[in-house]
Amino acid sequence: MTDALVIGAGPAGLMAAREMARAGLRVTVAEAKPSVGRKFLMAGKSGLNLTKAEEFEAFMAAYGPRADTLRPMIAAFGPEAVQDWARALGQEVFVGSTGRVFPKLMKASPLLRSFLVDLTGVGVEIRTRWRWRDWDNGAVFDTPMGVQRLHPTVTVLACGGASWARLGSDGAWAAHLDPTALAPFRPANMGFLVDWSPHMAAQFGQPVKGVELHAGALRSRGEFVISSQGVEGGGIYEVSAALRDGAPLTLDLLPDLSVTQVTDRLSQSKTSDSLKNRLRKAFRLDPVKLALVMEFGRGAADLPRLLKRLTVPLTGPRPMDEAISTAGGLRFEALDPGLMLRACPGVFAAGEMLDWEATTGGYLLTACLATGHWAGRHAAAHAQESAEAR
Repeated sequence: MTDALVIGAGPAGLMAAREMARAGLRVTVAEAKPSVGRKFLMAGKSGLNLTKAEEFEAFMAAYGPRADTLRPMIAAFGPEAVQDWARALGQEVFVGSTGRVFPKLMKASPLLRSFLVDLTGVGVEIRTRWRWRDWDNGAVFDTPMGVQRLHPTVTVLACGGASWARLGSDGAWAAHLDPTALAPFRPANMGFLVDWSPHMAAQFGQPVKGVELHAGALRSRGEFVISSQGVEGGGIYEVSAALRDGAPLTLDLLPDLSVTQVTDRLSQSKTSDSLKNRLRKAFRLDPVKLALVMEFGRGAADLPRLLKRLTVPLTGPRPMDEAISTAGGLRFEALDPGLMLRACPGVFAAGEMLDWEATTGGYLLTACLATGHWAGRHAAAHAQESAEAR
């Protein structure tokens, strides 16, 4: 017997399970993969950025047009709560120079292990290799023991987005829901393709530092990397939503200098020198920045303006399955304020399968945990109301 079902064992699903179990429900978590939290563990390979320590309104701005929708959820379980949760599981955290918060061990696996022990302690049962197949007189699963059917009072869907399918986020759950409740999936926090000339091969793998990226209304002072296929990395991810929607990418190679200052420095350089030497002597541009100028700015009539707004022509985003996260999914308009599907009483949703996006930097994981916490609590309240009505 189970009172509450969670489909998906990522951070959002496990947090929802925690809240429902703490409310006294018998909770079963069904996970299609052989183990839980696979994308969470992959994120931990680069240090596991849990959240970001910054003023609340600045934090909420990362969610763009969905900030107001997510506000009550993140107010209830935000950056401080995420840190407290990690500490309660025995994982001390620290705040980096940019405000990003990491476990001191810089790994996801110890935190996940502690979380699973905590869930076992409150009676949560986790069943792996249970793939959700259908709604048919209950929730139907293909399992190693054959077809299984559960009849929970409440269900929380936490099935993930549509990137990194090999880790479990394949978007297949969309086939089980009303198409009108869904927004099309789109890549988020992804790299972009660039048709490099052969001379750029020497720069593949090199970081581009100390620049400012512009795309539409978005800007970033983050680093990015030149790859054989294009550009990727934190700086690109911070402006990727605008790039995805068609805004051009421009680079300010000298963000701490004005156009006038750039002009003055160039006027003091020897015009007989090659362009590379003039730029190297006047601004100490490193090889990767010089290569970008030679790639996209050779022969420019207005060199100062070029250095302040160098356009990098993109040929499109990397494939969605390679994106760190996805936009699109279950529309908030199809949910009530407690994240219950309006068309399916007793069924809630949380995490990346909802139609929101944010940049990397702790915002993604915080919102997954916050929506899982919110959905779990509201599902528990719904189950209690249903029991009282009976």
